[in-house]
Amino acid sequence: MPATSALPRWRGVFPAVTTKFHANEELDVAAMERHFEFQIENGVDGLVTCGSLGEASTLTLEEKLEVAAIALRVSNGRVPVLANVSESSTRAALRYVEGAAKLGVQGLMLMPALLYGADAREAMTNVRTVANAAALPTMVYNNPVSYRVDLRPEHFAELADCPWLVAIKESTDNIRRITDLRNTLGTRYQLFIGVDDLSFEGLAIGCDGLLAGLCDAFPAETVAIYKLMQAKRYDEALKIYQWFTPLLHLDVSPKLVQNIKLAEAMVGVGNENVRRPRLPLVGAEREQVATIIQHGINTRPDLSGLF
Repeated sequence: MPATSALPRWRGVFPAVTTKFHANEELDVAAMERHFEFQIENGVDGLVTCGSLGEASTLTLEEKLEVAAIALRVSNGRVPVLANVSESSTRAALRYVEGAAKLGVQGLMLMPALLYGADAREAMTNVRTVANAAALPTMVYNNPVSYRVDLRPEHFAELADCPWLVAIKESTDNIRRITDLRNTLGTRYQLFIGVDDLSFEGLAIGCDGLLAGLCDAFPAETVAIYKLMQAKRYDEALKIYQWFTPLLHLDVSPKLVQNIKLAEAMVGVGNENVRRPRLPLVGAEREQVATIIQHGINTRPDLSGLF
C-alpha cells in the first residue's frame, strides 16, 4: 500500500455531474460530452460521475461505467474523474470498482450501501473493504440525512490507517461537524462540504473544496466563490453567495435532480430528461422552481475582472 502522503490532495470545486438522457431514457452521450467539457472550461477541479444527482439508482453497472468512460475521455487528464460508488451491497460495489479501476478513473466517491441503515461497525467495514479492493484514492460520502448512516469524527479516526481514504464529503447538514472533523483529524483527510447552501460556511471554517450540485448549471459562479474564499476576499464571495443562495436551496430537495436539470435547460447546457420513476417537473411546482432560476439568470453577477 502507498503512504498516505503519496496520494492526491484534492481541492477545489468538484461537480456531481448529471447523467444525460434522450427522451426515450437512453444515455445521451453527446450531451454528456458537451456538459463535461463545459464544466472543465469553466474551471472546475474534478468531475464526480453517477452520484445521487447522477441518478445512479436507475443505472445499470454497465451504464455507470460508460458514463465514467465518457468523463475520462472528455477530461483527457485535465481534471480527475471520480466514479461514485452507490450500490446496495458490498459485493456489488466490488464488481463496480473493479470495472472503474480498469477504466482508469483517478478515484472514487464512496457512499454507504443503499437501502440498509448500517451501524458504524458495518459501515466502516464496507468502506475499508471497497477502498482496499479498488486500490484507488477514495472520498467517503457521509450523509446521514439521506442515507441513515453517520460516520462521525471518531469513526474516521479509526479509518485513518487505511491509506486509500483521502477525503470526506460531509453532508450532515450540521456545519459544526466540519470543525469537529478538523479538530479530531487535523489534516489527515481533505474535507469537502456536500451541501450546496452551506458552501460559504464550509469554506469559511476550513473545507478544502465543494462537492457541488448547482455547479452543473452555474460552474463559473461556483468556482468564483471558491477562489475568492481561498484568497480571503470574503466580502466579494459573500455577495455572489447571497445571489446564489435561492438557487442553492434547490439542491436540498427530494427533487434535486429535476430542479438542477431544469436549471441546466434554462441556462442552455442540458435538458430536463430524467429516468423513471422520476418525471420532469410540471404545473405550479415547475413554475415555482423556474421563477427562482429565471430570477437568478436575470440578476447573474458580473464576474469579469475578478481574477
